[in-house]
Amino acid sequence: MKFAEFYNGQVIEAGLYKVSEEEILQFAKAYDPQWFHTDVEASQHGRFGTLIASGWHTCGIAMKLLVPVALAGSESFASPGLKYVKWPNPVRPNDELSLQATVVDVRRSSSRPTMGILHWRWQLFNQDGAEVLDLEATSLFDLS
Repeated sequence: MKFAEFYNGQVIEAGLYKVSEEEILQFAKAYDPQWFHTDVEASQHGRFGTLIASGWHTCGIAMKLLVPVALAGSESFASPGLKYVKWPNPVRPNDELSLQATVVDVRRSSSRPTMGILHWRWQLFNQDGAEVLDLEATSLFDLS
């Protein structure tokens, strides 16, 4: 989508994405090697009773879902960061995730009129409707 196509209150949806146990293990072993992400047997005795995905993996899945429907072919060039990120429920093997992105604010920069600023909230939900990710991001767009 082009920057001009975004508007306040807009809801963008994407998904489904099925998360495999192997994917959880591979990501965790490479980037977040905590036992509840990497040890299938030990995780069965942990707080969640099963292996769970890293929150950072969950963020990556959200990006994977969002890019094709909202950012591919856009003028987006960077993000200065997130306002917050929350993982209210864990992602488990075989969960099917869907994304809902809601535009909070879209405007041109007052100091750099050739830059667009998009504030949006990304939420991922599993197949049962449980929220597994909630974040608010800022994306920058080059409008020159």
